[in-house]
Amino acid sequence: MNKESTFAGQAVYSKKVLSIYDFWVLGVSNNYFWKCPTRFISEQFSMLVSSNHLDVGVGSGYYLRNFLPQSTRRIALLDLNQNSLDATSKAINHFQPEIYCGDVLEPIEIKLDKFDSISVNYLLHCLPGDLADKGIMFKHLKSHLNDGGLLFGSTILGKGTKLNFFAKKLMGVYNKKGIFCNDNDDLESLLSSLNEHFTNVKVEVIGCVALFSGKKNITRR
Repeated sequence: MNKESTFAGQAVYSKKVLSIYDFWVLGVSNNYFWKCPTRFISEQFSMLVSSNHLDVGVGSGYYLRNFLPQSTRRIALLDLNQNSLDATSKAINHFQPEIYCGDVLEPIEIKLDKFDSISVNYLLHCLPGDLADKGIMFKHLKSHLNDGGLLFGSTILGKGTKLNFFAKKLMGVYNKKGIFCNDNDDLESLLSSLNEHFTNVKVEVIGCVALFSGKKNITRR
């Protein structure tokens, strides 16, 4: 796998881009292009986040800023982009977040206590390769979940959903620039990848966005 392409999807997140991220991605794009209003992703986050949580691919930190319970005991951030880590950690500084910089397509060589929940919102469609390749992320993250822990998130599917004219154009531009790599990402491939690593897998498609979750098996002793 080309290492440069792993970085391409996150390289766009400069401080300037992060300053308009909530408006453009969560406001305009989700509503008018991807046809999945941000409230659906917010509701899933609010419902499934635990008090011992790892957020992966933190973006602007929107969900953490707005929906992280005040009762949270532990919150950790994992991202390849230092700008995203800096902005998000500053925004939720009162939670004293743990901060880790790393690539989810590589084994996460960080010694840390495991989590009860992990969120990965809008990360998969930015990773290189098809979903069979990207699925290694689930394996790497699962090793940092407690038994019975939950991984959940959302991703924009590039195949098998109805896109309006403008959405097709925008997705084409993003894929050409390497911001997205989701031309072949479809529901069947996502389900296959999730079922390989988790139980109780649930996926709901709204517009061209898949909201998903899966549990880590409880190890029999």
